[in-house]
Amino acid sequence: GLVLATACGGPSDEPAEAAPTPPAESETPAADTSGADEADTTEAAAPDETADAAPEPASQFAGFPEPYASADYDRGRRVFLQCQSCHTLEEGGAAVLGPNLYGLFSRKVGEGEGFSYSSALQEADFEWTPEQLEQWLENPRSFLPGNNMSFAGVRREDDRHAVIAYVMSQTGYEPS
Repeated sequence: GLVLATACGGPSDEPAEAAPTPPAESETPAADTSGADEADTTEAAAPDETADAAPEPASQFAGFPEPYASADYDRGRRVFLQCQSCHTLEEGGAAVLGPNLYGLFSRKVGEGEGFSYSSALQEADFEWTPEQLEQWLENPRSFLPGNNMSFAGVRREDDRHAVIAYVMSQTGYEPS
């Protein structure tokens, strides 16, 4: 609900945080400090607890240039919720209010299939790179005056890094 309400108005100032998970029943209570063996047990339990968890977010972005390689996958997916009302990511996906973004990083600006670009985008002379998208998302209006994108931009740098890395991971980006 909240994410959709902010979709056209830009990102919220605060990231959504997951509630902390309670300790597993098998963990030794924190008050019991009878010896070093328990410290070893706690340390040994940590890998087991993460074994069932999702893969490390950084592994989703392995091989990407920094700062995108160390971006937060879940944050990028959440921030992209603001974009999905206008853009699709899958190969062959439809252009909605904005172009499909699959293959974005291997094409010239204003040349994606199935979308009618503004004159400003058609006349621009660059290829999309993560760094170009970073500048675009910071403030689309000032980056390329005359474009038709009504989105205000992604103000927080960590949100921009995360959403760009997420888009890279979903649209066939190949590190050079």
